[in-house]
Amino acid sequence: MIPFVREYDFAYGRCDAVSPLIRRVVAENPGPFTFTGTGTYIVGRAGRGAPVAVIDPGPPDRRHLAALLAAVEGQRVTHVLVTHTHRDHAPLARPFAEAVGAPVLAARPPARTLHVSTALDEDHDEAFAPDVVLAGGETIAEEDWTLETLATPGHASNHMAFVLREENALFSGDHVMGWSTTVVAPPDGDMAAYMASLDAVIAREFATLWPTHGAPVRDPGPFLAAYRDHRREREAQVLARLAAGDRRIAEMVPRLYAAVDERLWPAAAMSVWAHLIALERAGRVAADPAPGLDAVWIPA
Repeated sequence: MIPFVREYDFAYGRCDAVSPLIRRVVAENPGPFTFTGTGTYIVGRAGRGAPVAVIDPGPPDRRHLAALLAAVEGQRVTHVLVTHTHRDHAPLARPFAEAVGAPVLAARPPARTLHVSTALDEDHDEAFAPDVVLAGGETIAEEDWTLETLATPGHASNHMAFVLREENALFSGDHVMGWSTTVVAPPDGDMAAYMASLDAVIAREFATLWPTHGAPVRDPGPFLAAYRDHRREREAQVLARLAAGDRRIAEMVPRLYAAVDERLWPAAAMSVWAHLIALERAGRVAADPAPGLDAVWIPA
């Protein structure tokens, strides 16, 4: 079982100091895929003139913009960082950056529009364009903090996490969340890439994970191991359904997710599809006519 963390102290618009170098302001955009809302992080010591970076400004919400500007008043915002271009993370980046006079940094947005299921709130902000394109491995340093970029594709092809070296902490965006497993929705989401990124995060042995939604993960080792085991178990369950004679995703989902609220089955279908695409690429299953959401799937 994944040891989810679903309780934490917050209030919408309030700026909370959550570590010596991290403050958080939560946007009021709760939902089935955003949990309590988007948590924007301010990295750096509080103090007039002190340099800070801001991670994931969030959705286009005027109240959240006002709360962020109040939180950094008198400070010098040097960088605005975005983990990925989904619309609960990226749209406020440009208005906030223009208000504080800082550049926006993020991985390159997808080359083409990649809409996912209409049942998910996971579409990209098509207007988003960073001032600086990140590839992973870059270092951003100021007086008392150092951030390292860590490419973590999977949830989104352009997902980028940020390492705070001074606290051995990872701002994990949506790659790892404490309250739930992460949606991996094709065509932009990629399960094989996600699993490789998860292994890369595990190898770093971080002390704390700071997801964009929800509470921090304070004991990442066992949490990440359970997260990975869950994905492997789900893959085995998909293969078992194929062996039992299921041939379409619509047949598998009610059996695999019988204990889950039916309103979440469209998201579950996307996850099953992501697993099947990864299995098809590995030569373990075949799809007719092509590996689409409505394909007929058979064991290879």
